[in-house]
Formats: sequence, C-alpha cells, structure tokens
Amino acid sequence: MTNHRHTRVICLGEILFDCLADQIGLSLPEVTSWTAYPGGAPANVACALVKLGIPAAFIGCVGKDSAGEELIQLLDAVGVNRTGVQRHETEPTRQVYVLRSTTGDRQFAGFGDNPVDGFADAYLQADELPIELFVEAEYLVIGTLELAYPETRVAVFRALELADQYHLKIVLDVNWRPMFWEDETEALPLIQQLWQYVDFVKLAEEEAQWLFQTTDAAAIAHKLNSVEGVLVSGGDAQVSYCLSDNAGRVTPFSVEVIDTTGAGDAFLAGFIAQLCQHKLSSLSEPEIAREIVTYACAVGGLTTTKPGAIAAQPTTMEVEAFLQKQKNSS
Repeated sequence: MTNHRHTRVICLGEILFDCLADQIGLSLPEVTSWTAYPGGAPANVACALVKLGIPAAFIGCVGKDSAGEELIQLLDAVGVNRTGVQRHETEPTRQVYVLRSTTGDRQFAGFGDNPVDGFADAYLQADELPIELFVEAEYLVIGTLELAYPETRVAVFRALELADQYHLKIVLDVNWRPMFWEDETEALPLIQQLWQYVDFVKLAEEEAQWLFQTTDAAAIAHKLNSVEGVLVSGGDAQVSYCLSDNAGRVTPFSVEVIDTTGAGDAFLAGFIAQLCQHKLSSLSEPEIAREIVTYACAVGGLTTTKPGAIAAQPTTMEVEAFLQKQKNSS
C-alpha cells in the first residue's frame, strides 16, 4: 500500500472493464473480438484527478477474480488511495460490452451472460466504508448507477450521511445508464432523493432534459435552489454552466477524436481539480468561473484523442500546454 498524501476527493461507485468492439460500425452479433479497457465513471474520475495532481480515493467493490486484481493494481499504479475497495467472495468484477460507431461514439450492448445485478459492484457494504477517508476529504463524487442495487444503495446514502457529517462538498454526476437497472422506473424517485444532499451537479444534455425539462444550467440551479454549481455538457456541443449565480457557456475545443469513452469523467475531474485549486468563494467571479469550465473542457477534450478512458487522461502539464497553445493560436 503506497503512502498517500491527504485525500482530497473520494469517488464512490463502480470500477469495471469496458470491452470495446474491435470492429467499428458493426452490431453485437457481428463483432468478432473485443478489447478490455479499465473504466467505470467514479474510478475514471479518481484516476484523472490523481493525474492532475489532486490526491483521490476510490470506494467500490470488485470480485475476487483476476479482473478485480488487475483493476486494484491499476489504482495502485496510478496512485489512487484504495483503502475503500471491497472484494466480493463470489460475484465477479463487472464487464460491459460497448459497440463503436464510425464517428467514435459508443453504444452499451449489455453484460454478456450475467444478470444485471450479478456483479460485485452491486454489493458494496455500507458498514465497511472507511470513515477516516471522510474525516480528511473535501469532496465526495457519486453517480446514480449505484442506486440500482439495494445493498450498494444503502452504502451510497451512508456515504452521503458521512459526507454531511464531515462537511464534504458533494458532487453528483448523473451518468444515467438504464441498462444497469432491473426496473428503471425505480430510478427517478431515487435520483430525486439525492438533490437535498448535492452541492454540484453535472448532467449530459439528455439527462438535464429528462430530469428538469431544460438544458440551461441556470434554470436547473434555480429549480434546485440549494446547489453551488450546475454543469450541462453535450459532447462537442457547448457546455452550459452556472456556478454561484454566474451563468455562461463554453465551447469545447476541437480535437481529433479517437474514442469518447470517459471524456465526461475527465471533464468532471478537471472541474473538481480546479475547485481544489481555487477558493469556492471565487466561483462568484465571472472570469474565474469561466476559466474553471474551460480547463475542464480541455481535460475532457484531450481524453478523447486516445483510446480507453483512463490511459488517455492528461497530466496537468499536458493540459496547461494545450491551453497555452489554444491561446496562442486564437
């Protein structure tokens, strides 16, 4: 176990393998081979943060199998604190099959032969959450996938209680994935229970439309009334943001896209890394709010220029060089 600097961000949720189709533009039965890339939104965010120089911890559950072992080794290699990783005796580490289109977009194609709840991440135990991480951290990042499974759901709400108790800011990346739910009609009321806890919300445009009937970050912030920031991203469309009543839009950088997997997670990590660098009170300054979102766009954009979610994540130096280059060419 490597020695970790004071953990600033806890990311709770799934770590898994995204099995990307090697053949582009084909349907599930037509694909003949797959390449497994480590992923899972909260794990992606934790790894991206560490690469950006922000000490982060990951909490989640993997199987006692070679895939689980490999993911734990990856967290170690990147330098993510994994004291909160649990191992399930019998359920395997999750694998997700992903089809790819000719434009670099992806489509989830299920979990192979296993039922949706037949994986370790559905069984995260609330009473094994390491409280000491919450004592020292400043941010907790969660998604909504974990709400799909009764045991992990309890762990999520326990983490929210701990975050509240130890005054962590709570960041929700909605990351709506209907295929992870046995009964997707359960999702909406559970997601709505989260609003009372969260300080920052990131949504894709279609999630914003579904949950709030608008893609305008200021309108969503107004509806929620208790959040400090809302980000609505739409791939290469403009990012709508509202941070501490400062609303605006940022156009993402145009880059050569190879693979969009994990771009939104990298964007979120860039945003949180910037929150860690600035005082939260500075979000009320329009220039700083805009700079923070622009930085997040650079991190997200750079991640799409290589395959895989985690392998593609940039370092702080790469992001700063990229931003400087953009500035010089404008």
